Amino acid sequence: MASQGENKWVYCFGADATEGRADMKNLLGGKGANLAEMANLGLPVPPGFTITTEVCTYFYANGRNYPPELKAQVDGAVKGLEQAMGATFGDPANPLLVSVRSGARASMPGMMDTVLNLGLNDATAAGLAKRSGDARFAYDSYRRFIQMYSNVVLDVDHHHFEEILDNHKRDKNHNLDTDLSAADWQAVIEDYKKAVEHELGKPFPQDVQEQLWGAVGAVFGSWMNARAITYRKLHDIPADWGTAVNVQCMVFGNMGNDCATGVAFTRNPSTGENAFYGEYLVNAQGEDVVAGIRTPQHLTIAGKEANKSDLPAMEEVMPQVFNQLNEVRLTLEKHYRDMQDIEFTVQQNKLFMLQTRNGKRTAPAALKIAVDLAEEGLIDKAEAVRRIDPASLDQLLHPTLDPKAERKVIAKGLPASPGAASGKVVFTADEAETLAGQGEAVILCRVETSPEDIHGMHAARGILTTRGGMTSHAAVVARGMGRACVSGAGDLRVDYKSKIMSVRGVTIKEGDIVTIDGSTGEVMLGQVPTIQPELSGDFATLMGWADSLRRMKIRTNAETPLDARTARKFGAEGIGLSRTEHMFFDPDRILAVREMILAENEAGRRAALAKLEPFQKKDFVELFTIMSGLPVTIRLLDPPLHEFLPNTEAEMAEVAKATGTDQLKVNHRVVQLHEANPMLGHRGCRLGITYPEIYEMQARAIFSAVAEVSKTTGETVMPEVMIPLIVTKKELDILKAVIDRVAKEVMDSTGVTFEYMVGTMIELPRAALKADEIAETAEFFSYGTNDLTQTTFGLSRDDAGAFLPEYQRQGILEHDPFQTLDQDCVGELIAIATERGRKVRPNIKLGICGEHGGDPASISFCEKVGLDYVSCSPYRVPIARLAAAQAALDADTVKRD
Repeated sequence: MASQGENKWVYCFGADATEGRADMKNLLGGKGANLAEMANLGLPVPPGFTITTEVCTYFYANGRNYPPELKAQVDGAVKGLEQAMGATFGDPANPLLVSVRSGARASMPGMMDTVLNLGLNDATAAGLAKRSGDARFAYDSYRRFIQMYSNVVLDVDHHHFEEILDNHKRDKNHNLDTDLSAADWQAVIEDYKKAVEHELGKPFPQDVQEQLWGAVGAVFGSWMNARAITYRKLHDIPADWGTAVNVQCMVFGNMGNDCATGVAFTRNPSTGENAFYGEYLVNAQGEDVVAGIRTPQHLTIAGKEANKSDLPAMEEVMPQVFNQLNEVRLTLEKHYRDMQDIEFTVQQNKLFMLQTRNGKRTAPAALKIAVDLAEEGLIDKAEAVRRIDPASLDQLLHPTLDPKAERKVIAKGLPASPGAASGKVVFTADEAETLAGQGEAVILCRVETSPEDIHGMHAARGILTTRGGMTSHAAVVARGMGRACVSGAGDLRVDYKSKIMSVRGVTIKEGDIVTIDGSTGEVMLGQVPTIQPELSGDFATLMGWADSLRRMKIRTNAETPLDARTARKFGAEGIGLSRTEHMFFDPDRILAVREMILAENEAGRRAALAKLEPFQKKDFVELFTIMSGLPVTIRLLDPPLHEFLPNTEAEMAEVAKATGTDQLKVNHRVVQLHEANPMLGHRGCRLGITYPEIYEMQARAIFSAVAEVSKTTGETVMPEVMIPLIVTKKELDILKAVIDRVAKEVMDSTGVTFEYMVGTMIELPRAALKADEIAETAEFFSYGTNDLTQTTFGLSRDDAGAFLPEYQRQGILEHDPFQTLDQDCVGELIAIATERGRKVRPNIKLGICGEHGGDPASISFCEKVGLDYVSCSPYRVPIARLAAAQAALDADTVKRD
């Protein structure tokens, strides 16, 4: 229930009665809270009221019924609007018209339903025509209402209305909607009403109360539509948050050439530049701008010139209103201390504000805006660090088009969302999702995108549209997702039926490769080479601030020189997991590995291992040199031996020939090593116990490399030797003795003294529960959360993907536990092991090296538990650095509270 009083379901804003504030977002939704806040700031907001998110929760908990008090509260609020506007809802002579819009806590652009011009019927449309003195405007508004209401509330597909309108325009030889007269619109309206009656078997509703409650129900119903569910899943928005409904007096941007509507950002959402950025349309309503039906015009002269547009800017056409809008821009940004996305309407040269919210932006823009706001003194450095979504950094860490590469540009559109992408052309969202699921890179090509395309946009590498501006649906959603997007490439012609796209004699079929550059708007044939990004400027500044705020160290998972160098470039402070088995699969080495496995006795195994040792040593020399004194955790051989053997008869014959062994012997050894469940079988330290010579060789390679690099560079090398899959202290004691003996032998033979640590991977529940015993021997723990999740859940990471989505859909699991750490149980095992390990060895080093090491939510948990470091893949190192800083800030806030 609302804190303002028992059973209060409706809050008013605007006029003289604003009951909400910006900090009531959970109750009023983002739109309702911000409309109230703008009204409190004295900005020109048309009056309205918000039906709270708690009504949505009640609606779904009570069989889609409303609270009994709601009707009376809505009636009272409507009366307040009538008094404020001097008009009456449903009055033919002086009708009050309203819009009905959704407003969730989190911004979900285009995902839910909106109805404009509600309150129009045959009688009120005639009354509006008479009262306004502009019949064309009145009937244009009525036809828009019928089309929108029929689609959103009555579920009549919009193509029925598009066909009718296209036919009328063709008959009258008109190109634009604005060419149609009042009489034309009346004829269109009659055909619209006939189409509705034909589809539904009943006439379009004339009762304005029926219209209002139909629209309110549709908005609440749209919270559970397919596109909203998909969007919530992609953005981790809980279903139980619900949406509010905002009912607001209509203001009209379609009353003539002194009217307009637009969408703007207080700074450039693509680059972050501190420049007013947006689009508007004269004589239009808001849906026209975002739907891409008409080509929008730029707000500023600078924007018009930058995009080489011939259409006049608002700054030229309506200079006084533009200056007022610019003042509103500055007021809102200073008040909210963040870049705002605003919607406005101009009715007969009077400005009205319809929405403000924190604007969606690209990752480069987010960095620039956060750094600039901090340097302008609007926010502090800690707040700047908090403002960046760590996952969004992924957009910055991947290649862009090589400027020197040849490119065949076939079209140019608007640079709607930066980044470059190549892929196969597809024309439907479903096809994009299907091909992407098969591992294909795809570019989704559409005339314009709609909210129904959300799943395909997420699956695609890039999005290309032939219509729509910089604030169209495609542009806004692509920027939020970090997808490259080129919008409004008007020279391209898309033929969905034939599955082709053509431009100036060039035909591109579905499946052909194209490249798009969302930073320039260029569309190119074929695949264009890329280059690595430069991580400097705002990125470097913000990451420096993050590093100064975080407590945990960030390491990387790497075993190749390329991965190690990449991770160092991204700021890794050591290697938290080097998987030595990855080094065994190299073509130069696999033969020696197979010889070792096929050997009949220890002497044969040692002979084969002696061939492998120089390779392993060389690998470690490279890693230690690149890491230049930073710690390197090396996991000794972990997977079962059968993984190194061939599977097919032909491969077995090849191995037999190469090793000089009888093929029957190879076949026999493959059968002998077969395990029903190898991940729970003869692997990890179990190999070291049964074949200690394997771990002996690896230890000698590690320590010989330490001695060589120490001599060569004069730097201290700090290896951490990690023994996997321990379940008892006895295993660790036996294998540590082997490692310590080899270390002494290497020191004696090389004359180099070095330090090292021996620890273990905690990846089995028993090891976590016995951490106090294991810590008597282990000098560090690294939590292997991949296997710890597998063994805690009894799930195979390789197979669970077949059914985990269904578990998430049914709400059995909120997240895939292999992507985001299960804090309830796997997390509890980590917490138990941490507490018990530190009780025995207070200075034990603790880290995490599973895939969760690069997941922001899991990193937050690691901070709470007090781990010393997280380790992740090289490209996730910056993400982890930022997430660790945010986790430290959150922990500090909790302590202060």
